[in-house]
Amino acid sequence: MLEEINRVRATADLLHSEQEVEAAIDKMAWEINIALADRNPLLLCVINGGIVAAGKLLTRLTIPLTIDSIHASRYQNQTSGGSIKWLVQPETPLKGRTVLIVDDILDEGITLAAICQYCREHGAAAVYSAVLADKILDHQKPVTADFIGLKVENRYLFGYGMDYKGYLRNVAGIYACKE
Repeated sequence: MLEEINRVRATADLLHSEQEVEAAIDKMAWEINIALADRNPLLLCVINGGIVAAGKLLTRLTIPLTIDSIHASRYQNQTSGGSIKWLVQPETPLKGRTVLIVDDILDEGITLAAICQYCREHGAAAVYSAVLADKILDHQKPVTADFIGLKVENRYLFGYGMDYKGYLRNVAGIYACKE
């Protein structure tokens, strides 16, 4: 497996450098700080992909907030999505809260739409979403993110939380696989 991972990393195209991604996170944080200043949000990190984006955002957010996580996955370390598997639900009650869902990428939008619906069903007063990358597709998605770091082309990506078969989430920069 490591041979495959090393090959994928070595042949990938750099789409956004670490500096570009960090600037995009700065912009997202600025927008969130303004939009949710008086909302006492619960930042809900989508595990595993959202860990990097949420961590990077947390140090830039100056508003009062609490954090929790949710783990809903369609990929389960594969390169194509299946049905949503709910692995972890938030411990914090969502009733009456403004929820900010943070994830790595808005791809087809199926997982994010399901998480937004979950939050509404559990009584969230308002639901916002922030994604580091929003994939440009040729069709409508079931959900639109409120805060977007970067628009990215429709290729298989890794880095900054996005993975290739469970690996490469820790790569600085956003890369696209050749294959």
